[in-house]
Amino acid sequence: MPETIPNRKIIHIDMDAFFASVEQMDNPALRGKPIAVGGAENRGVVAAASYEARKFGVRSAISGVLAKKNCPDLIFVRPRFDRYKEISYKIQKIFHEYTDLVEPLSLDEAYLDVTVNKKRNPSATLLAQEIRLRILNEVGLTASAGISVNKFVAKIASDYNKPNGQKTVNPDEVIPFLEVLPIRKFYGVGKVTTEKMYQLGIFTGLELKSKSLEFLEKHFGKSGNFYYNVVRGIHNSEVKSDRITKSVAAEHTFDVNLSSEIFMMEQLENIGNSLEKRLKKYHIAGKTITLKIKYSDFTQQTRSKTMPYFISDKGLILETVKELLYQDRMKDSVRLLGISLSNLNTEEKKTVAVQLKFAF
Repeated sequence: MPETIPNRKIIHIDMDAFFASVEQMDNPALRGKPIAVGGAENRGVVAAASYEARKFGVRSAISGVLAKKNCPDLIFVRPRFDRYKEISYKIQKIFHEYTDLVEPLSLDEAYLDVTVNKKRNPSATLLAQEIRLRILNEVGLTASAGISVNKFVAKIASDYNKPNGQKTVNPDEVIPFLEVLPIRKFYGVGKVTTEKMYQLGIFTGLELKSKSLEFLEKHFGKSGNFYYNVVRGIHNSEVKSDRITKSVAAEHTFDVNLSSEIFMMEQLENIGNSLEKRLKKYHIAGKTITLKIKYSDFTQQTRSKTMPYFISDKGLILETVKELLYQDRMKDSVRLLGISLSNLNTEEKKTVAVQLKFAF
């Protein structure tokens, strides 16, 4: 590996169909059946789907109506986030028995830096196998893992042998691995960017690697530098055990579209209550208030204002939200409203994770 690439040992653990798997574990009658967590209401969205449901094209983020159309026998289950958090906490405890450098991405996935680990095991591959086995035996769920020299490659690798599998990409395999990788499988390359790359004749990592930095920055802006580096195995982002919250938000999707600002303001007051509770719970304040509006045609708009001081009081937040709501005419009826607070006081805190270089 080039000297510019830190030689770390990173594991990305990703639980298999986490929400759906928890429901099937807790209710044996659901095992082996196509289930979707969430999405049952007319305007509902699928939060997670079991592997039995995925065979029919049911996946997260699609509407419940479409999910039922794809799979007529689909069983909808109401989400139980307290239960998912409880299970996630047990899994996190297992991670911390191996390393303190654990960076959760969500309830069901995390990065672990095991370059130096509490088990003094030099093999990240064996550690990943052991962690997955412990999750199965102690929690009752399966997990998949990706192991490599950085977070980017480990994240991609964890998806390779799902469910209940793992893949290791050793240091000398990173470049060949990325060169043959379809561009749509690059983490951070979404559907729109994939289509744009196809139009530019970029279908694999090797074709991406053939493009100059100037070419990529011209077509993809600041992201061009990211693409230029990651395809060369360069991704120096550290595993951060203390991720700093950058924003706090609350939003709501309505059963019936709203067309009156008066009704919208009533709903925004309820959303403001939820936001204030979260801010108080974690002692967070912020300067930038953002109003999120999603219209009936699913187009989205945000309106923001930055204050000269930190705020967390609902009254002050709603006063600004009202100003943002009325600053411009609505182009259509509204199906979702949200309020977020960013530019937080938490960003003033600095955490430092020490990373060491060792042979893989």
